[in-house]
Amino acid sequence: MRLFAFKRTPLTMRPGIMRMACAALALGLMLGFGAVAPASAQQTTADEAALLQQLKGAPVAGRVSIPDAKSGVLIQPQGREWRQTLEGPVKSAGGWLLVITVVALAAFMAIRGRIKIDSGPSGRTIERFSGIERFAHWLTAICFIILGLSGLNLSFGRTLLLPAIGPEAFTGLTSFGKLAHNFLSFPFVLGVLLMAVLWIRHNIFNAIDMEWFRQGGGLLQKGVHPPAGKFNGGQKIIFWAVVLGAAALAVSGYMLMFPFYVTDIAGMQMAQLVHAIAGIVMVAIILAHIYIGSVGMEGAFDAMGSGQVDMNWAKEHHSLWVKENQARVGGDD
Repeated sequence: MRLFAFKRTPLTMRPGIMRMACAALALGLMLGFGAVAPASAQQTTADEAALLQQLKGAPVAGRVSIPDAKSGVLIQPQGREWRQTLEGPVKSAGGWLLVITVVALAAFMAIRGRIKIDSGPSGRTIERFSGIERFAHWLTAICFIILGLSGLNLSFGRTLLLPAIGPEAFTGLTSFGKLAHNFLSFPFVLGVLLMAVLWIRHNIFNAIDMEWFRQGGGLLQKGVHPPAGKFNGGQKIIFWAVVLGAAALAVSGYMLMFPFYVTDIAGMQMAQLVHAIAGIVMVAIILAHIYIGSVGMEGAFDAMGSGQVDMNWAKEHHSLWVKENQARVGGDD
């Protein structure tokens, strides 16, 4: 005869007991980890430094069963140097370059003022650029503005933009900017190639350009107008900066868009540095180009606006080109 009878109940029939047991286990784990966390945190820096010292530049890799063997790399010490360079000297120097460029342009505007047509508008015009030339220019310009802004946002947005507009707006803007940055790279490259085909023969440096530089391009003194062909020395610098800079941006950018097709992780890191440096330098150069082609010089915007410029403006800034054009069409002064 049994004095006591116990009914065996499966654990699944006692949810209250299970919840209490899980809660107790979780609490115990948290208390345990909480007790050892401070000591671990203090040792992290020292242990990490010791590990990097032992590695001496060699990566730590394991074995993986997936086809991508690169995913087996756990630690790649050169990545630390790459990030420190990108987030340190490159970002700092790039930021200062942009600040100095804006300040210099503002100072030039305050001291020199807007460059006027010395002889005044003539009321007659001459075609400066054809429709296809303006199309190539504006295709490249519009794409570059969006590419430049989205690229600057990736570099400086967290510091400058995020506090101003908040995380939600910043996330949406950055996500859109990333997509625009990737897809607009293709028409940008197309525009640069088209400009190169149209204008490369006009942008070979010669002795006339040396004289233009010697006289400061006529930008520093009123009434000084050194001779120039279709493009003067300053415009030729802009042209080659755009062509060569776009080439560096395209090669490095497509290496980043399609990673590991042509290089390893070290090549990817170098591509990132080249892309960042070339992008910031080009932004600074294009800022100067935008200034002189808009508010900085009277009549300059018409060249890429309507394609027609005032005759007196053309004679003052591109006298040799005007003579060549008139000789070709049989016109006169």
